[in-house]
Amino acid sequence: MTSADRTATLDSNDATAPRLSQLAEELRGSAILGIAAEIRALRESGRDLCDLTVGDFAPAHFPIPRPLLDGVVKALQSGETNYPASPGMDVLRRAVSEFYQRRRGLTYPAKQILIASGARPLIYAIFRILVDPGDRVVFGVPSWNNDYYCEMTGAVQVPVVCGADVNFLPTAALLRNAIRGARLLSLNSPLNPTGTLFDANTLAGICDLVLEENARRAPDERPLYLMYDQVYWMLTFGKDHVDPVSLRPEIAPYTVLIDAISKCFAATGLRVGWAAGPADVIGRMADISSHIGAWAPRAEQIATAALLGQDHAIDAFHAKMRHDIQQRLTTLADGLVALRDDGKPVDCTVPQGAMYLSARFPLHGMRTPDRQTLRTNEDIRRYLLQSAGLAVVPFQAFGDPEQTGWFRLSVGAVSLAQLEALLPRLRDALSAVSV
Repeated sequence: MTSADRTATLDSNDATAPRLSQLAEELRGSAILGIAAEIRALRESGRDLCDLTVGDFAPAHFPIPRPLLDGVVKALQSGETNYPASPGMDVLRRAVSEFYQRRRGLTYPAKQILIASGARPLIYAIFRILVDPGDRVVFGVPSWNNDYYCEMTGAVQVPVVCGADVNFLPTAALLRNAIRGARLLSLNSPLNPTGTLFDANTLAGICDLVLEENARRAPDERPLYLMYDQVYWMLTFGKDHVDPVSLRPEIAPYTVLIDAISKCFAATGLRVGWAAGPADVIGRMADISSHIGAWAPRAEQIATAALLGQDHAIDAFHAKMRHDIQQRLTTLADGLVALRDDGKPVDCTVPQGAMYLSARFPLHGMRTPDRQTLRTNEDIRRYLLQSAGLAVVPFQAFGDPEQTGWFRLSVGAVSLAQLEALLPRLRDALSAVSV
């Protein structure tokens, strides 16, 4: 067979059978990363943008804690460059256990803690070991990536739309019918994309609902589990973070907590995260993690363990970090409220946590200066980008099906000066649209 014949045969096969798996054919790329790639290209072309799309921290504005940096360097210089233990190094598992006991009053022995390269592989492992194809997974929308994890595991998605009236977070009333027969309930607080927090009463009501559902099930029925992603829990403003196990200790056998240094220590690139939960669940998650090689780097594990034992350094770091994030969020929120009070079509939430602000630009049906009608959130996003240099992410990237004009604004990668320079441009852009 000639080279041309082989090529023709491949082309013929391609026409009748896909070369890739069904998952590869059907899985969508990240909408957030797609927008980020567009913004990078615009910046490289010389556009002056205020990029509020990235859920990350610019090291120039938010460097990692000095003890963490020094610890990584010291560990590397000491030759800590080989494989770590697959469930995580004992020194870090113990440090997380002691940290949670001191900071949250939570009792998790080291064997009930799994270390991995950030929160993402841990969330994937939870889906893999708890969810079979066809199982129902319940989550509020907007929320981060639950729909993608359902697609990767063949789960049936049960999204529960949560609006501004409930702080963009589900309530027991909204979840009551959805969790019947479900396998997993996924919650996140402070919430990505909105920065909003559960209050104790709301979360306790959901915990009671999960406990009631599991009590209702027969012995031969599998339980409903709760995944609680709290990677932003040390970044709150004026409100206390709450977690399910502290509120209802009896829910611990059904709950897995997800956490990491990525957000609260501005260390997204160091890739250290952990899960805390029932020993049998953690053990099987560790098996998944080991097979996909999702170990956190050894030097970073050693440095994180040392950092978690330094309460004074952590408190000092967070005092500045929270101040700087809140200052940016407040500047942005105050500016948007001033525009709203001046009659411009914009609104926003009050900063509560993480580095996110939820803003609404209800421009649907309005016309731009070049007489284009804005019909969707994507139209609005592109108009704000082109006219004001404002880069934001619509709630559609977080599973929200409704075209209500809500967007995520992230302030971790911008300066105060950039936010202040944005507001006059945004005023001009909002003034330029007409009915």
